[in-house]
Amino acid sequence: MANTFKVVSHDVMPASSGTPEDLYTTPSSTTTIVIGLMVANVHTAQVTASVKLVSTTSGGGRTATNTTTFLAKDVPIAVGQSKNILAGGKIVLETGDQIEIDCSVADKVSVTMSILEIT
Repeated sequence: MANTFKVVSHDVMPASSGTPEDLYTTPSSTTTIVIGLMVANVHTAQVTASVKLVSTTSGGGRTATNTTTFLAKDVPIAVGQSKNILAGGKIVLETGDQIEIDCSVADKVSVTMSILEIT
């Protein structure tokens, strides 16, 4: 198994407010650990941001399929400020799982995510 640390970033997103944009999709034959996720407000006014985990995998002793969940929902971010979405926690992503970003204003959050891909 190879372990590779990576950074995933997007200067401004989402393209349309109310339509979450994909930041990252776990590649095939890969498990990803999300180590950190920062969302910064690059607008001239306060915005709210949401981060979703989209998963259709199953496991962990459950027979049910995972669903879409919020890691953060409508988090207010002041002008020029950023939020650490995971606040010390980590998230495991399986093949095909996605992280999506939404914002109350189009193209007004900048996102940086640190990950470990295990292949």
